[in-house]
Amino acid sequence: MYKIRKAKELAANIYLMDVEAPRVAKHCLPGQFVIVKVDETSERIPLTICDYDSENGIVTIVFQPVGASTLKMKNLKAGDAFEDFVGPLGQPSDLTKEDPKELKKKNIVFVGGGVGTAPVYPQIKWLHEHGITADCIIGARTKDLIILEEEMKAVSHLYLTTDDGSYVRKGMGTDVLRDLVVNQGKKYDLCIAIGPMIMMKFVCLLTKELGIPTVVSMNPIMVDGTGMCGACRLMVGDEVKFACVDGPEFDGHQVDFDLAMKRQQMYKTEEGRAKLFFEEGQTHHGGCGQC
Repeated sequence: MYKIRKAKELAANIYLMDVEAPRVAKHCLPGQFVIVKVDETSERIPLTICDYDSENGIVTIVFQPVGASTLKMKNLKAGDAFEDFVGPLGQPSDLTKEDPKELKKKNIVFVGGGVGTAPVYPQIKWLHEHGITADCIIGARTKDLIILEEEMKAVSHLYLTTDDGSYVRKGMGTDVLRDLVVNQGKKYDLCIAIGPMIMMKFVCLLTKELGIPTVVSMNPIMVDGTGMCGACRLMVGDEVKFACVDGPEFDGHQVDFDLAMKRQQMYKTEEGRAKLFFEEGQTHHGGCGQC
């Protein structure tokens, strides 16, 4: 069992947990993920690592409840435990494989959307620890959904934007990136985008236009996390890739986002059934015609 040391609501329906998992924490690198399981009846949920403390054996996860198992997760408190907490999985960010001296010569910008802010944090924190301060654009629908603002400010040049204009400025992350490059004369050698697939798609369309190489962190449905089930299959250029073992990071200009989003929709019905059953139990008899 993996004990929860801290559990709190970061923002509206977004939750953070510090989990005691010493062996996982010891081997974590930015860009990797874990698969968690609340109990023996729950689904296996992949979550990108938000932070890790190797010395104290703590891994931090951030999640937004969308289905039955994540609804169970949000009810866990400090002192409760996960039955399974597997990781680190996937390939670490390519940034961790580069010589920090060479990285210091690059201008890097991150674009994060919504809960995608969480996996941005360990990367910019790692860069900052190696003497590199990147630009970071974080967008959310509204002010209430901005997370980790102070933590991000401490390790990056932070630009915030909200869809409804309720905080700092109105617009999407792509609007900020275009403004920085076109109007403020910023030049970037690399963009890293993390967030909903539709957001990453439009970031990539813009960076292709601006001539900025772009890496995205893909978040398709995963089941086993070992590449065996094929649920996280992606087309990257003319190659089939599996996000759980080949990624989650890929060249954003090569990813077929339309196909990836279409595959995501294939799982919606089953996920919806599970969520309704969790929320309504035996009182939901299927007569609604939606399941």
